[in-house]
Amino acid sequence: MTTIAALRREAATCTGCRLYARATQTVFGEGRRRGLMLVGEQPGDVEDRAGRPFVGPAGTLLRELLAEVGISTGDAYVTNAVKHFKWRPSGTRRIHDKPSWSEVQACGHWLDLELAAVRPELVVCLGATAAQALFGRSARVGALRGTLHELPQGVAALVTIHPSAVLRAGAARKERRAELHSDLARARKLLDARKRQIVKATKS
Repeated sequence: MTTIAALRREAATCTGCRLYARATQTVFGEGRRRGLMLVGEQPGDVEDRAGRPFVGPAGTLLRELLAEVGISTGDAYVTNAVKHFKWRPSGTRRIHDKPSWSEVQACGHWLDLELAAVRPELVVCLGATAAQALFGRSARVGALRGTLHELPQGVAALVTIHPSAVLRAGAARKERRAELHSDLARARKLLDARKRQIVKATKS
């Protein structure tokens, strides 16, 4: 079976879409296999420079929420649907620009390969781009959130908002944070239930 390390090395030279030309580097997924897999949209400015997913402001919030619901970041695999940072200039700043559908599709095989290598028990899609990458272009967070789904690969999946949506929520930030917290808490319960099933099966 292909390892994550091998996939990361291969993806480092990816030129499958034009985003590679302006990005500092490919930002591939990292973390533990066979547990929880969290899929976001794309690396941000901080991640692009560091070469690691979810290490910027949104990642800080995500890790904070995971800790609150009892999920260790060491027990999760984190990645993005798109592996290069898409941005537009604003003075001296690089501002996040939403990836197009063709760019999401171009990165789709990397996500498929990650799923095969990680073999997660549960996938949590963080935001619309992640949901569309795994469920199709018409996927919408509002329609999919709150229900347990199954991916074509046979893996259970939940859909929720992206941590960056919480950070951008303004006066509704507390409400959006509570929504994401609730969905991650449900993910924890599903993983715990899965572990109990495995233990029961091994004892029978």
